[in-house]
Amino acid sequence: MAQLKHIKKEFTGKDGNKVLCLVVPIEENKMFLGEKGVYLDITAIEIKNKSGDSKDTHLLKQSFSKEFYESLTQEQKESYPILGNAIQWGRQEANPIQSDALSESAIDQYKDEKEEHDPLPF
Repeated sequence: MAQLKHIKKEFTGKDGNKVLCLVVPIEENKMFLGEKGVYLDITAIEIKNKSGDSKDTHLLKQSFSKEFYESLTQEQKESYPILGNAIQWGRQEANPIQSDALSESAIDQYKDEKEEHDPLPF
């Protein structure tokens, strides 16, 4: 959160003690106020050249409307901070099969995988 435009300010809590707060302005950070909360659109960008032994697969940046993003200069686009990182969980895509026909073992494996998963709730 501290990568967004913000200030740190002390407020007095209900018990009279000082509380250090992070105040994040909604409009200045291109956030939006919904019925149930304040929202910030985020997109995950795949890291192409990973460094070291990091498990991170994506970095998280703020997402904008196409019109707004295209109105920014390259310098402005680069000035928006990285908000965090992510690790992709789950299966990776398998290597494509080079044959026109699937082997019996591939078909059996596909059937087994389909049976292991719970049905969708909708």
